[in-house]
Amino acid sequence: MQPEPTAELRHRIVEAPAGRLHLVEQGTGPLVLLVHGFPESWYSWRRQLPALAAAGYRAVAIDVRGYGRSSKPEATDAYRMLDLVEDNVAVVRALGEESAVVVGHDWGSNIAAASALLHPEVFRAVGLLSVPYAPPGGPRPSDIFGQIGGPQQEFYVSYFQEPGRAEAEIEPDVRGWLAGFYAALSADTMPTQGEPDPHFVARGGGRLRDRLPTGVLPAWLSEDDLDIYAGEFERTGITGALNRYRNMDRDWEDLAPHRGAPIKQPSLFIGGALDASTTWMSDAIDAYPSTLPGLSASHLLDGCGHWIQQERPDEVNRLLTDWLATLQG
Repeated sequence: MQPEPTAELRHRIVEAPAGRLHLVEQGTGPLVLLVHGFPESWYSWRRQLPALAAAGYRAVAIDVRGYGRSSKPEATDAYRMLDLVEDNVAVVRALGEESAVVVGHDWGSNIAAASALLHPEVFRAVGLLSVPYAPPGGPRPSDIFGQIGGPQQEFYVSYFQEPGRAEAEIEPDVRGWLAGFYAALSADTMPTQGEPDPHFVARGGGRLRDRLPTGVLPAWLSEDDLDIYAGEFERTGITGALNRYRNMDRDWEDLAPHRGAPIKQPSLFIGGALDASTTWMSDAIDAYPSTLPGLSASHLLDGCGHWIQQERPDEVNRLLTDWLATLQG
């Protein structure tokens, strides 16, 4: 029987460059910092916190700036990667620790990777879920995303770029939109081959919602879980979360000094075989011998979609705790 996911959780607010960061921790031992992605919160790690605590770790899941109970700066450029990395460093220091293992999912994977790259003295190992590591560099992101989709379709990342545009679609019905978005990227509810791809919107006034499943929830998401996610975004709005996408060109400029840089610390990758993140970025996974020279293992879970630690919590927990056990300290 799994531990009750909300038992013995400790909620805290700590000072950080964002202003304040909300975190939830469980357990004692070496620090493992858990960083969520879009559009989620600390709650996406609800099945990992008790498992890591039971394995002898101090598991800490944060609300990334712009989410949940953490500060939500107004300026769009306050969500650049460099600032999010410094938030992570501040959390480690605020908890009285010198170092941590950082584990991220989705955008959190990128944030975790950048944290390990920029502060190897703080982040001694890095776990990446769903989104592979690709070193900084290459063409300007907006140029790449603008070319995806062709004349009839617009890639969702480009759609998210313009302030207010996606907000106008999402915020009138946050709960319905989130349900569709979660279902669209889950293995058991994602559109089948031949159906419209939910990663695109039709040019000329289309909405992402038009391609999202309706009336169905993935097996990992209960009505109560959806209420928790929706309640947070109904309270905070979605702009802080979307601002991560609006800094991709800025990140590209900020991280230019680290172009092509590998992450040398011990690392782990876990992806879903049915997740577009792993299929579109298969070249990045193939490059791991040079980009992640400290990689312990790279796992692709058959029949799994994007929300990996929620779709397959037991398997992810086992892979994480087995990997953590190989690290010193």
